Amino acid sequence: MLTQERYHSILSIINEKHAVTVSELSQLLDTSESTIRRDLTVLDRLGKLKKVFGGATSIKQTISVIEDDTTLKETLMREEKTEIARYCATLINDTDFVYIDAGTTTSRLIDYIPETSKAVYVTNGIYHARKLIKRRLNAYIVGGKVKPVTEAVIGAEGISNLKDLNFSKSFIGTNGIDIEAGFTTPDIDEAKMKETAIEKSYMAFVMADHTKFRRVYPVSFSPLGKCCIVTDKVTDSLFKNETVIKEVML
Repeated sequence: MLTQERYHSILSIINEKHAVTVSELSQLLDTSESTIRRDLTVLDRLGKLKKVFGGATSIKQTISVIEDDTTLKETLMREEKTEIARYCATLINDTDFVYIDAGTTTSRLIDYIPETSKAVYVTNGIYHARKLIKRRLNAYIVGGKVKPVTEAVIGAEGISNLKDLNFSKSFIGTNGIDIEAGFTTPDIDEAKMKETAIEKSYMAFVMADHTKFRRVYPVSFSPLGKCCIVTDKVTDSLFKNETVIKEVML
């Protein structure tokens, strides 16, 4: 295969799959990995793709500014969210001081926390707080402005509340996960709440089904390396080079 033909094939594959490893390209094009790496370096310099550790990603990104309301989100990826929540509940010990972020996947986590749990829970989700109370768990809610779409408490007062606390574990929701942009969400105030919670946590877990990968929203709240991702499955192996990922539906 001529060099220009190989370049064209590489770009076609990446634009279709959005991300690919050197090994995958080598097999698909029946070309040595060293040659593929050189090709990726050239195409990166030409601005045709983004070279990353172990492979490359498409430079075409669609940034979404629209967020679905909570009622609609509850109907999406139900089985996947349930398995993610079930696993995350097993990570909580009686000695933990836990932050649970607003969101539909994080909300489902509460369903699998035993009522005998002696951990202390803090949340910025109004619906979450109600669920915690119904399960007779030791719960607190931060104060601040309420965002109707997600029923989340946000704003300066909420951030100030979180800065006074030190969590052993936090469970965070996200709208998008991208290698370059990190974890993203549409709202600036909500992003600051997530960012602060992660900073104040000894361990932070982002709960997200596989549809959140390769999606980018306007505001980044954390690089991937600061959090462990708990997901149903990873369809893009490049993400495994960036942080710890637990797949619960292998």
